[in-house]
Amino acid sequence: MPTELPIEFGTDGWRAVIADEYTFQNVERVTRATARWIEREYGADRPVILAHDARFQGRAFAERAAQVLAAEGLRVLFVITASHNPPEYNGFKIKAEFGGPATPDMISEVEQELADLSREDDAPLVPFEQLVEEKVVDVRDVTGAYLDALRSRIDIEAIREADLRVAHDAMFGAGQGLFTRLLGEEHVVELHSEYNPGFQRRAPEPIARQTEELADAVVDEGCDAGIANDGDADRIGMYDEQGLFVNSHQMLALLLKYLHEERGMTGDVVKTFSTTHMLDKMGEKYGLTVHTTPIGFKYIGPKMVDSDVLVGGEESGGMAVKDHIPERDGLYIGLLILEMMAKRGKSLSALVEELFEEFGQHLFYRADLRVPAERKAAILEQLETDAPAELNGRAVEEVETLDGFKHRMSEGWLLIRPSGTEPVLRVYAEAETAEAAKALVDDAVRQLGIEAATAH
Repeated sequence: MPTELPIEFGTDGWRAVIADEYTFQNVERVTRATARWIEREYGADRPVILAHDARFQGRAFAERAAQVLAAEGLRVLFVITASHNPPEYNGFKIKAEFGGPATPDMISEVEQELADLSREDDAPLVPFEQLVEEKVVDVRDVTGAYLDALRSRIDIEAIREADLRVAHDAMFGAGQGLFTRLLGEEHVVELHSEYNPGFQRRAPEPIARQTEELADAVVDEGCDAGIANDGDADRIGMYDEQGLFVNSHQMLALLLKYLHEERGMTGDVVKTFSTTHMLDKMGEKYGLTVHTTPIGFKYIGPKMVDSDVLVGGEESGGMAVKDHIPERDGLYIGLLILEMMAKRGKSLSALVEELFEEFGQHLFYRADLRVPAERKAAILEQLETDAPAELNGRAVEEVETLDGFKHRMSEGWLLIRPSGTEPVLRVYAEAETAEAAKALVDDAVRQLGIEAATAH
């Protein structure tokens, strides 16, 4: 089998452009490698759950993966339901038996299986329909069971009785219509809740610059909040009742405060390297241990399995909490924050302001720098030996290198790191005001000699 076709797992799975690197042949290769790792680690007796989202040819790619898994002797549970990348991308994610993302060690083993593949190892593929008839592949709609699970964990009636109204932007993804099914039509305004694999030429990523329509809908329709989910609905972005964006850092802090103070829950806090330092202050006040990991939920999920974790999350909209699954679930998180608003009897803006009053203002800014690969490599090499001594007049006191280069100052921090899924250099900053955070990024971009940036 040709080895020159590039398959590389990044921060959260393998992502590639459809018809370029993301081909049926490459899907077969990565599925075959995954199947052989599963057989070696777990045997062939346990079925593999296979699902897809609303991306172009998602069903067809998933069916081909099912054929390969069956050819390798595995039974398949085919769940009918890509992530935040642009519409021309698709991807391949591996979830472990504990319900969260496969660990880096697991991915390394799959990559080794991939490297060891040869064309002579290919087993013939049986048509998908025949596999279904022979019950090698079991096709199920698990949406009802999933909604029942949400009802068992969230006080849906409290949200309804508080008469909260939410605008939900499904971003043409897998979360289409689910808020309406849970809360009722009178409580939900739906946006982009139909099948459109082109995503109106916008990346289905729940960030401010991709969700302006949602912000407008919240205000125009008189909603109490706006919720956006990405293509596979594991990530979330929110707006308050004024149409102002509530970012992941603020949501994580809100969840920690609500679960600890209102529900009386305890446990560790796990956050990635680019996530707010407000969580450190909260952990100190609550007597909870705060762990910092490299960027990627694949580092958080295993900690939630191996230890007692109350809240875990990352800057890019992925978060999980205790007593659910050790994985991101944007629908669950959105409902939990709506429950918080209902139980606390406060607007989302008031809850965020309450955080700032208690723990100080922590405002965030991020820029994505699209630079040629060789220029990106040169910048990273420069940072190794010649980190900025100051940023926007603030002395850099320490540079941490857990995942990229984090420049810590007495007030605020700035992180520079390459994306794990896209040809991008990311620059993040947190400071006491949004203007100060942006100024840190702008000065870093200037010192690095990069002209253009796309901001979050």
